[in-house]
Amino acid sequence: MLKWVRNNLTMDQESVERIAHKYGTPLYLYSRSQIAENYRKFDRAFSSVPHLICYALKANSNLSVARVLSRQGAGTDIVSGGELYRALKAGFDPEKIVFSGVGKTKEEMVYALRVGIFLFNVESIEELRTLDQVAASLKKKAPIAIRVNPDVDVGTHRHITTGTAENKFGIHKNYIEESYRAARSLKHIQIKGIQAHIGSQITSVAPFLTLLKLLLNFVEKLAKNGIPLQTIDVGGGLGISYNEERPPDPKDLAQSFLPLLKNKRWTLLFEPGRFLVGNTGILVTKVLYRKSSSHKTFVIVDAAMNDLARPALYDAYHEIVPLRQRKGEKKVVDVVGPICESGDYLARARTMLFPEKGELLAIKNVGAYGFAMSSQYNSRPRAAEVIVEKNRVSLIRKRETFPDLIHGEK
Repeated sequence: MLKWVRNNLTMDQESVERIAHKYGTPLYLYSRSQIAENYRKFDRAFSSVPHLICYALKANSNLSVARVLSRQGAGTDIVSGGELYRALKAGFDPEKIVFSGVGKTKEEMVYALRVGIFLFNVESIEELRTLDQVAASLKKKAPIAIRVNPDVDVGTHRHITTGTAENKFGIHKNYIEESYRAARSLKHIQIKGIQAHIGSQITSVAPFLTLLKLLLNFVEKLAKNGIPLQTIDVGGGLGISYNEERPPDPKDLAQSFLPLLKNKRWTLLFEPGRFLVGNTGILVTKVLYRKSSSHKTFVIVDAAMNDLARPALYDAYHEIVPLRQRKGEKKVVDVVGPICESGDYLARARTMLFPEKGELLAIKNVGAYGFAMSSQYNSRPRAAEVIVEKNRVSLIRKRETFPDLIHGEK
């Protein structure tokens, strides 16, 4: 995807510098071929069992990015009515859409039932009863899986863990069997499966295997009590390499899972986001100024925490490289943006080739939770997005303008 050609950074053989000069900075740039290949890699790994890969749309909801995956045959995991709207616009089959989230509204439930989604991942008993009432009003049955909170700590950042008792997600494992009994008593609920999601940026197979065993144990218990399930959804969370991590590959996951699923009829569901799009995007930014204090050197760029929030939110590491390879002095610097917040940084105490004023830099591995988490804080227009596809460079989101900042205001 990213290669050096005659000391210039290219994406799928297109010069990143030339693209940035055409569309300006800050600029999100994605590789269509890498998105498709990431999906195919996951799909091939589980080809021997019935499965459905539901792309977690929250990772990157741009219509063109999502359409790459819908055309590959992916389903999608959504968490709002807005994401359902986007999913349909991007061409996802409603029968491959799963609806997660702890706070689904009645209006969102109506929308999802009317378009005929695959299932709802139910996260509380009150939600279950509300869904039954909404389905009854439409004279429909709502297909569901109950989300288990397995109380498993996967050792990731506390803001992206989702499967411990401290987290708001799912129903604690101690109450799962009674929750299914409650679901069985509701006339407008159709029980389809079971689901759990234990966190994000997981770099080991072990937590996933622990989770699958726990879910299989529930499946067997429920079957003995007359509640057979058709689907087992292990969520997402498979990590990527940001800074020398060595996360497992889908093949590694399959090698640990498949012996437990031999001769079984369940459909296995996954909800990956970061794995499918994380390594497919870069954020191109321009160096505005350099300055030194008594003990720090700052590189001030035109991208900021409103463009890429992950470093400020999670102390996340993203490699930063110049678009042109050159010789020069290395320094320890903080790469910071123009936002009026001390937390507005993209790298801290980073040893890197000291950038020149006006130089273009690429911030790597921002395809997931990059633009999707961006904002207009400090009244900064959001960045443009571009995709490279078979020697064609396409603008897939226009750069916002000042009038866009006040759209809808009076």
